[in-house]
Amino acid sequence: MAELKTAQVGGICEPAFAGVREQFERNFAERGEVGASVCLMVEGKTVVDLWAGLAEPESGRAWTADTVCTVWSCTKGATALCAHILVDRGELDLDAPVKKYWPEFAQNGKDAITVRMLLNHQAAVAAVRQPVPEGGFNDWEWVTAALAQETPFWEPGTRNGYHAFTFGWLVGEVVRRVSGKSLGAFFRDEVAGPLGIDFQIGATPETEGRVAPILFPAPPAAGEDPGAFYTRALTDPTSVQGLIVLNNGGWFGPGCNAPEAHAAEVPAAGGLTNARGLAGMYAPLAGSGPGRLLSEEGLSRAAAVSSATAVDAVLLAPTRFSLGYATSMDNRRRALPNDSILISEDAFGHPGVGGSIGFADPKRRMSFGYAMNQLGTGLGLNPRGQSLIDAAYLAVGATSNAGGSWV
Repeated sequence: MAELKTAQVGGICEPAFAGVREQFERNFAERGEVGASVCLMVEGKTVVDLWAGLAEPESGRAWTADTVCTVWSCTKGATALCAHILVDRGELDLDAPVKKYWPEFAQNGKDAITVRMLLNHQAAVAAVRQPVPEGGFNDWEWVTAALAQETPFWEPGTRNGYHAFTFGWLVGEVVRRVSGKSLGAFFRDEVAGPLGIDFQIGATPETEGRVAPILFPAPPAAGEDPGAFYTRALTDPTSVQGLIVLNNGGWFGPGCNAPEAHAAEVPAAGGLTNARGLAGMYAPLAGSGPGRLLSEEGLSRAAAVSSATAVDAVLLAPTRFSLGYATSMDNRRRALPNDSILISEDAFGHPGVGGSIGFADPKRRMSFGYAMNQLGTGLGLNPRGQSLIDAAYLAVGATSNAGGSWV
């Protein structure tokens, strides 16, 4: 296996944002980074666009300007954006029952679930009880049929619980029924294509040679606390947590690196892009890029906190969500680290498992992206991603995150 002695950083970084580059280099030298990219756009200009490290340690293949990787739940931000575009056009009603668009969904106590509940994680269809066959998450029709037959895990609308995988098919099937296009095709035609960003949900075969395979962290050592979510998952396979971690047809593991997984539309976790693609997608939402994907009303609707709890029904930790996006979450006083997302109260976006993130900050006209192949631990950001965000906020004049978000 090739070893990275020093980070050979490529790309650009304006002098005022040198702190971001410094933290990026420290990620490789001190924090176990393997291959990664970071991008920051402010006031319509790209001020940071950096990449470094190894895309594939086994072969020594370097991470280059066009390397992409699976960005996990950062994909939820793209999927949510597709729904918001349809809402803005008057084609999708957030408060309509899902059955209006997807009649088969109204089975087994789900007839009153609204589109809004799908987006803010209150739908209570957070996992699939039916055993998922190997590679089953790559089969859209199989998964959506299973979800239509599911029974809610709690009374829909009464609390939020993170829909780690199912969010994508639930929202994506509504987008498909309304628009007549698959989620991946809608995103390509309405977002990625017009913005000129390298971001695919359902990748073309030509993309495969540019993909950095995901590297999973070592399992917890004996006696090490993996946190409430993973403890529940591993001790009770029938729990919603256990079903998410263990009943995914191998996708949450080596299966995510298979070419067929990259080609499939897995719209809560399977997007392929890099930091430039993430920052580019959020740039119009921050007023920091070309195009205008949402109206002012639509932007306000996407950013406003819609659900929050001290104990998420799935993650078993405090969470805050707008309609399809995560907002700033300060869990630093909890016993386990890496459960926080420290951005400003005006910002919204989505992290991915292991620490990737993309977000928009409309007040500062700033958009940010970070993507990497070496996953970290925790439910939120680890020090690699958070240090880059902290440096970005300091560079644009923010003063402190002591209160739980950058101000």
